[in-house]
Amino acid sequence: MAGKHDPFLKRLARGAYRKALGMQVGLRACARPGEPRLFYGGARAGSGGGPLVKVARLQEAFPEDRRSYNLVYLLSNAPYLPPSALATLKARGVPIVLNQNGTFYPAWFDGDCQAKNAEMAAAYHAADHVFWQSAFCKRFADQHLGARQGAGEILFNAVDTTRFCPAPRPVRPVTFLVAGKIEHHLYNRVGDAVMALTALRKGGIEARLIVAGSLDDESARRAEADIARFGLDTEVDLLGPYSQAEAPAIYQRGDVYLMTKPNDPCPNTVLEAMACGLPVVYSATGGVPELAGDTGWPLKVEESTQKMVWPLTGPLTDAMAAASIRFAEQGEAARERAREHFDIAPWIARHRAVFEALLAQGQE
Repeated sequence: MAGKHDPFLKRLARGAYRKALGMQVGLRACARPGEPRLFYGGARAGSGGGPLVKVARLQEAFPEDRRSYNLVYLLSNAPYLPPSALATLKARGVPIVLNQNGTFYPAWFDGDCQAKNAEMAAAYHAADHVFWQSAFCKRFADQHLGARQGAGEILFNAVDTTRFCPAPRPVRPVTFLVAGKIEHHLYNRVGDAVMALTALRKGGIEARLIVAGSLDDESARRAEADIARFGLDTEVDLLGPYSQAEAPAIYQRGDVYLMTKPNDPCPNTVLEAMACGLPVVYSATGGVPELAGDTGWPLKVEESTQKMVWPLTGPLTDAMAAASIRFAEQGEAARERAREHFDIAPWIARHRAVFEALLAQGQE
């Protein structure tokens, strides 16, 4: 299966890192009253992916304090604390909050899904409160990690809608955008978009495609070959990696966002695109339908945990043709939905309310 795997050296390095974190927790874990002071359980801040971005956004409001923390915030896709550390936290009364994203299943992971889910389940059941990133995330977590007992709620990811916002649109062909990290098992996000673009242009629709983000070597080779094969050298731009600081300007270069990845739990890129006024053409699986609501163009496909089921090129082309006509109207609706439901200020406020309630319970 052409999916993600877990190389031996990576497992070895992660094991050493988890052991070191476990020792750190054993030495420092202690429930202390007062303002929330967070330890992020070994997850790092950055701009290169979902958990990195989430920690960076949280740290703007809740800077990490590894020496005198009174609350631990964990991310399901950065499960670095071993069970012994979780047990220490529980014994010492330190509240644990978990942000639950996706789980492991054969469609995208070609390793031992059962073992990876067991590792993830430890924090899922130890947490005092769980934030599921979407109803899809909750459903798959309960299915693959076991139904949990304890508090929790659905809290979608969030975006700063003052930074991610529309810009004046110059005169240009309708421009479709694919953004994010593309590994070989996700190449269809690019390849299918290139084929659909070719069909659009043959049908008389002047359109362009931008692909922004890192491509692994195999994906880069395939993209260059497909672009050459269809004669789209001037119609497709491969921009390469970008930072969070550069992201708003990237989205502002597009008119319609393409998210055809199957079962994506709650992609930040969709929220960032919507906030910038880009409606979304998307696979109607995973958590993306919950984000898009009644905006954009859903593509109906089978939900599968055994194989990657991608939208067919024909329906994708039809949706892109419809989007080329209505992107301005739907873009306004997408922007308004992002501002109303996914702005970062209420997201931070909800985190603070849960943190303070958990800390208050510990003082009773």
